Amino acid sequence: MASIDDQLNAYLSDAHAIEEQALPQMRAAPGMAGDPALAAAFAKHLEETERHERLIRERLEARGGAPSLMKKAIFKAGGFAFVLFAKSQPDTPGKLVCHALSYEQLEVAGYDLLRRVAERAGDADTVAVAKRIGKEERAMAERLEASFDRSVEASLREVAPDDLGEQLDKYLADAHALEEQAIQLLEKGPKLAGDSELARVYEEHLDESREHQKLVAQRLEARGGSPSKFKDAAMRLGALNWSAFFAAQPDTPGKLAAFVYAFEFLEVGGYEQLKRVARRAEDPETERLAEQILADERAMAGRLAERFDRAVEASLAAQRVSA
Repeated sequence: MASIDDQLNAYLSDAHAIEEQALPQMRAAPGMAGDPALAAAFAKHLEETERHERLIRERLEARGGAPSLMKKAIFKAGGFAFVLFAKSQPDTPGKLVCHALSYEQLEVAGYDLLRRVAERAGDADTVAVAKRIGKEERAMAERLEASFDRSVEASLREVAPDDLGEQLDKYLADAHALEEQAIQLLEKGPKLAGDSELARVYEEHLDESREHQKLVAQRLEARGGSPSKFKDAAMRLGALNWSAFFAAQPDTPGKLAAFVYAFEFLEVGGYEQLKRVARRAEDPETERLAEQILADERAMAGRLAERFDRAVEASLAAQRVSA
């Protein structure tokens, strides 16, 4: 049986590892942004991220804990892998913004969960730090949401008008692959949720995701294209790896809720950009489809955020945490 203080230290250690992963991303992002305003936003958040890492490390040390070297290494490697992935993409500014938005929302969720555990542990200092950092992560997410036009402009700057249709097909194929990963994750979700209400939310969005994928495939086919088997397979494998990771965690319900919440914003970013590319390519049907799916993805994120308390309770119950 673990204590609530042990759990709080574990959540702080997770938060520190996530900040460690964010640092290489924020250091590389200004050079990949393709737009001065975007680059400035990333540069500003790098300074915030450095401060976040320090604040969390100080809270851990004040509580007699220390950052986990294993978590630090795993998450830091993930940060470098993200940078390499983004640099390899032909539309780096767009991919960068989508993935950065998702990562910011992962941090938003993580600090929401950390705050809730700190409140249960009666640690007012950690509550205050979690609130402060969470506010700055939300502000960065809002700046990224406001940058979709800029990121699409930067991504398509070298694309000739006659090639916009081909680009739109690629964005649709990316959307289809994202839905493939969402489906794989959500199929595992109900068994790992640890809470009947969370399980129901995952099941409902699984049905929506299957419908989204079908609609995207139909739109691709109507345009004479088809989903990318390579992208779909890669996303499917990624989802299976994440499912195995969550199943191995002692606090699966909380981590799963935070990750699915963040994944919704990866899809939000993808569909926001798809909508804008469709507008440029003068395809109103694809633009309407993107808007329709966007509403569902944002609604799912909202449903999960409303249930973070349940995710924390399920995580603590799974570990038989004592006060």
